[in-house]
Amino acid sequence: MPLRGKKLCVLLSAPPDRKGFQHGLGVAEAALIAGVEVYFYCIDEGVQSLAEPRLQALVLRGLKLYGCAYSARLRRLPIDDKSNWAGLALLSDLIAATDKMVAFS
Repeated sequence: MPLRGKKLCVLLSAPPDRKGFQHGLGVAEAALIAGVEVYFYCIDEGVQSLAEPRLQALVLRGLKLYGCAYSARLRRLPIDDKSNWAGLALLSDLIAATDKMVAFS
């Protein structure tokens, strides 16, 4: 089944030192290679992963990266240009607009 042109939403709530982060990153990378449009939304502890070099490298390859602004504020993390900052309304829109959604914690 061809995946090119499909859309995937990856929800990540794991910090960079958890296996969930590694798994989510691997799924996103494989999807990009297959021609899938990938939307990667970091929430809760996952906002700590936004500056990770491997994740930022995927942005350069087409991954669309979003961070939960509320989660970042709660953790006193800077709202910078490492991602697009959004709230749960955007996450809801991504889930509705993509062909598949997966979550990693």
